[in-house]
Amino acid sequence: MSGAGEDIGVQPLSGLRVIDFSQVVLGPCATQVLADYGADVIKIERPGTGDILRSAISDNVDPDNPVFRSVNRNKRSIALDLRKPDGKAVVYDLIGSADVVVSNFRAGVIERMGFGYSQLSEINPRIICAQGTGFGLDGPLSYKGGQDILAQAMSGVMMRRSNHTDPLSIYATSLCDYTAGMHLTQAILLALLHREKTGRGQNVSVSLFSSMLAMQLQEAAMWFDRGQHLNWGAYPLTGVFETTDGAVVLVDAFKENPLRDICAALAIPDLSLDPSYSTLDGQFASKPYLQSVLREQFRTNTTAYWLARLDEQDLLCCPVLTMTEALEHEQTRINGTVIADAQGARMIGTPLTMDSAAFRVRRDAPRLGEHSDAVLGEFGYDANRIRALRAQGIVS
Repeated sequence: MSGAGEDIGVQPLSGLRVIDFSQVVLGPCATQVLADYGADVIKIERPGTGDILRSAISDNVDPDNPVFRSVNRNKRSIALDLRKPDGKAVVYDLIGSADVVVSNFRAGVIERMGFGYSQLSEINPRIICAQGTGFGLDGPLSYKGGQDILAQAMSGVMMRRSNHTDPLSIYATSLCDYTAGMHLTQAILLALLHREKTGRGQNVSVSLFSSMLAMQLQEAAMWFDRGQHLNWGAYPLTGVFETTDGAVVLVDAFKENPLRDICAALAIPDLSLDPSYSTLDGQFASKPYLQSVLREQFRTNTTAYWLARLDEQDLLCCPVLTMTEALEHEQTRINGTVIADAQGARMIGTPLTMDSAAFRVRRDAPRLGEHSDAVLGEFGYDANRIRALRAQGIVS
């Protein structure tokens, strides 16, 4: 992976033009991947306010806050009033040479705006329209606004806890938005490959709801085929265990006799020799007791000490880190996960690695309407016409 200013040669998506109506997280995550690998992503925003994410946090240091910048690098911004016919006409001009149009409004909104696939394909039969929604394009929930936490709740993800007695809670990271965004990127790339074979574009869509159900594919299969609830986090010896200076996560998977090896690491008698604990069913039945034994022993020494002991037994384990500790970890540095823009602001780069096509920060996240004149000029609008559009409040 490459940072700003490095020579990386040809990028796989150079020459691809994306018209991006999306905002907040789902759509911008998808289009940022395309932009990172060379696509020209033109972000269409509302004059005056722009993407909702621009004002999502109170930030007196920079009007374009770090949250917005984290999902909008390598894009260009044009501010257009799409309520006016001349504003729509500008978009139609852009569509003629575009490859992909991305949106993440409620179902039906992009069509009512005049930019649905059936409308745009008349201008450009090769256009690919990619839509991200909360719950799908049709059905009883299609009208609802989509949001990450709602998708956690509706998809069953929020109900999934390692211990059923734990209170329900909200997962604090945008799990659904990011996952659906990556699914939308996949859909776009597949549609581009299909267009190479057929010469025609198509409409593709992803929903937060379906993405979260897809994430539970193993659990769903067990329910359909066995009528059983699969919960990897609920296994009897798996857990988070406090130490004298932190905590350790231990996973009792992929071992012939994990209880024996855990006991050896903890320097306690081999509980697997007891018939009550010698089988997985027996361990599930005795989970509260076994967990209490492990908790008591882990509390007697440091995280580093126990990790070394567990590693000697080739057990799956790791420390529980804060995000700050994870960002500063040596493995993070070696993986090149943290990058910097031209201003030196640090952020997370794409997790993809390609031998011959590293991504780079070609441009920082755009200011609202920063590229309006440049984009219009590329499409044949002369200075007088641009001034007239500005005077009418159509472009800013």
